[in-house]
Amino acid sequence: MAAVVALGIAPAARAGEFVRADCRAVVKPTDALRFDTDEHLRWYKRFWTGTCDHLTFCFPGSPNWNEIVGKLLAKGGAAEQPALLPKACRLGQLIGLEWAKDKDVQKISTKDLKVFNGILEAAGDPLKGVDAVDARARALAAGPAKPPQRP
Repeated sequence: MAAVVALGIAPAARAGEFVRADCRAVVKPTDALRFDTDEHLRWYKRFWTGTCDHLTFCFPGSPNWNEIVGKLLAKGGAAEQPALLPKACRLGQLIGLEWAKDKDVQKISTKDLKVFNGILEAAGDPLKGVDAVDARARALAAGPAKPPQRP
């Protein structure tokens, strides 16, 4: 712990679970996931919560996956929630883990997140939207790393 503090890494990033409560039953707990660095974990937290925990060039707030899952569930209604919730939660873990990686090795970029959000918002049926995004995200995650984004 002293080394963590000496390096200036915020131990608070590992404190508590930040994935929405109704997703926790279907995704791996954050402390059971493998992160390349503490920064990878903090970007993953940003993906789910919108919180910038000592991250450079981070814009807090929306969109974040906890909110997106809520919007999908509201759009789908009670009848679709049993099928939609686990798919949306697992999709968030897949996308979030890849997007949160260092920009030199990530296979899903912020540009991809914007495309995914557009697909989800445009889909008349949220289950079909989640399935479409899932297929695209899996294809990207299986492919080569994206070239680094330059400002």
